[in-house]
Amino acid sequence: MKNTWSLRNIILLTLISIICGIIFFATGFLYNALSLALTPSGLAPLANDLLLGLWIMAAPLAGFIFKRPGAPFLAEVIGAIVEMFLGGQWGVGAVISGIEQGIATEVGFVATKYKHFDWIGVAATTISTTVLTFIWDWFKSGYNAYSVNMLILLFFARLLSIFIFGGVLSKLVANMLEKSHVIK
Repeated sequence: MKNTWSLRNIILLTLISIICGIIFFATGFLYNALSLALTPSGLAPLANDLLLGLWIMAAPLAGFIFKRPGAPFLAEVIGAIVEMFLGGQWGVGAVISGIEQGIATEVGFVATKYKHFDWIGVAATTISTTVLTFIWDWFKSGYNAYSVNMLILLFFARLLSIFIFGGVLSKLVANMLEKSHVIK
């Protein structure tokens, strides 16, 4: 694990964050459509949890690419700032969530002492991000008002979404970038 940041790494982190910020912004439209579709069945809150993996993917992607403390947090926060400046519907709330999501992903890498950027790292970041963002939504989004069955559904939808998008997809993208020698 290197302690210095090269200009190339700073530019790459910024580009990843900007691309993810655009994805975060676009996910807002998907969220609105999915929420609307799920409303008649009473499952509108599920839209957030099904899509959360898209909103957190900058952090694990940066972690798997740069393999150093701070990269996941920076990527997630910069991505959230991009989302906000693009006119995302949550405004500065997106940045606050980005801070929380970046910290949640960092916790997963801390749990592995920044030594596992393999599938153990995927599991650790998936679990830490799922648990910590769920606790955050417990207070921020009023999850404490839901039935136990709804909470279980929301938690496992979130876990699956974060595993697929923040875990598997981010790891595969990082692997492809390493094989293409974009990352040195």
